[in-house]
Parts: sequence; C-alpha cells; structure tokens
Amino acid sequence: MSAVSLAVHPGALGDVLLAVPALRALRAAAGAPLVLAAQPRIGALLQALDVVERAVAFDSLGLDALFVDDPARHPRLPEVHRLVCWFGARDPVFIRRLTALVPGAVVAPSTPERDLVWQHLLGTIDAPAGEWCTPVAVPDRVRAEGAKALAAAGCLGPRPWLLVHPGAGSTAKCWPAEAFARTITTVATRARVNVTVHAGPADGEAAAALRRHVGAGVAWLMDPSLTTLAGALAHATVYLGNDSGVSHLAAALGVPALVLFDARHLAWRPWWPGARTRAVSMTGAVPDEIAGVVGELDQMLR
Repeated sequence: MSAVSLAVHPGALGDVLLAVPALRALRAAAGAPLVLAAQPRIGALLQALDVVERAVAFDSLGLDALFVDDPARHPRLPEVHRLVCWFGARDPVFIRRLTALVPGAVVAPSTPERDLVWQHLLGTIDAPAGEWCTPVAVPDRVRAEGAKALAAAGCLGPRPWLLVHPGAGSTAKCWPAEAFARTITTVATRARVNVTVHAGPADGEAAAALRRHVGAGVAWLMDPSLTTLAGALAHATVYLGNDSGVSHLAAALGVPALVLFDARHLAWRPWWPGARTRAVSMTGAVPDEIAGVVGELDQMLR
C-alpha cells in the first residue's frame, strides 16, 4: 500500500468534529490519501461525509506500545507520508518514540490553553488561509437514509421541522427538560413547526425527562447510526441542542443551529460561522433565558 497521511484523534464526536477544518487543510496539503484513526463509528461518519478518504479504528494502531520505553513493543502503523496526532501530547516517552518512528510527526494537544478549540487544532498543522469552515455536504444516499429514518419515527408533517437534541455527554451540559419543553411548546404553537426529538444511547435520562413534559406531542428519533443521524439533520429547518457532539454535527452540516452552552465552555463552540450559540444556566429553567431562546428560534424560522 502506498504511503498515507494519518490523522489520529480518539476523542468523542464533538471533539473530532471540531477538527474538521484541520482535517480539510491536512487533506488539501497532504500529497497522499488522508486516513483518520478514530472511534469506529466516528471514523465511519467522516468517511461517509467525504471529510477523509479512509478511516481506521484507533485501537487497531496499537499506539499504547509507545507509552513504555520498550523497543520490543511496536505500534501497527501504515506507511506514513505525514502524521498528525491529537493524542498523547503530555507523555514525553510517547512523543519521543512516535517521532522517532515517523520523523516530522506532529504530536499536539487536542485542546488549547486559550482560544477556540477548532482554531487551535487548525493551528497545530500550520494550515494556510483557506475555505476550511464551509459546511460539509451531505451525499444524496445519506440524505435518503435520514429521510427514511425520520418517516419511520413519525416525522411526516409539513415543514418547517425543528429537530431537538436534549442530551449531552455530561448532565452538567444539559439545559433542563422543563426549559426545552416550554421552548418546544411555545415555538411549535407560534410557528406551526413540527418537532422531532433525537436521543442517542447516552441520552436516556435527558430524553426520559423531556418525554414526561411533552409525551407523544413530538416525533422521537431514537438511536440512529451517526450516518443516519447526519442524513436526518440535513432535512431539519432549524436545530436546537446542548453543547454536544450532535450539535456539532448539525453545525458542521450547515443546518441553522442554536447551540446552548454553559458560559464557561464557549471555547468549544462550532466552527461554522452560521451556527448560533447562546449561554444559558444548566441548573434551572430561567424564564428570561427561555424567552431568549424562543425569540432566537422565531427569528431563525422566519
């Protein structure tokens, strides 16, 4: 097999999606096919969206061998033209052994001490100026897969469609279910919008809490694959969600998105300039904040 450019990022969905501008710049400058080593479902998503040419499971590389000073232990790396690793930057043994194997390899932290995360990731590869932050195009077959899943979930009404994701990787990042419910009810009434709620495998608590408020008044898209979810998001008129991988996916696809953040975490906001962010309290349903979110969604739906 000919040499490849290899990007290594074993992080969660949102963390990897923040690297999309860097992956695009790396692919443009690579001179070799770009391979992403990541969690399998995330790699499969970015390959399906043509952000990278190929994906491999992060665990298949055996990079754990480089954390010990044992020359008898070796990773399972392909022939590499260029390597960027957003993993292991705090371990000097790992850095020394990897750069000895791949001279010129970049081993950089995946999160910065300051600045926006996506800008930091782009800076780690010394990317030139370019159109790195345009929305990711969704292939027709992925859109069709998403449309089928939405129909099966009962999202059959006319547009506009509001797609809501009430979960996140941490409960500390979740806007209260009561706040989501009041927002959904108000917007649906004012704008006559059809609402679909997405819940993935880690969103059981948030989804159950929201279901107690809105019940069967909305369609429920439950645990689709990431590729199917991308196709479903591509059909949304507007998206509302917490600081989560799903919100970063909606923004990356150019879906008109409003993403709710704890004010302390705004460095993780999406890279697409068209995505909106709003800082809210995650500890209670604050009436003024709900009114602000409703007002912003009203604007987006006009």
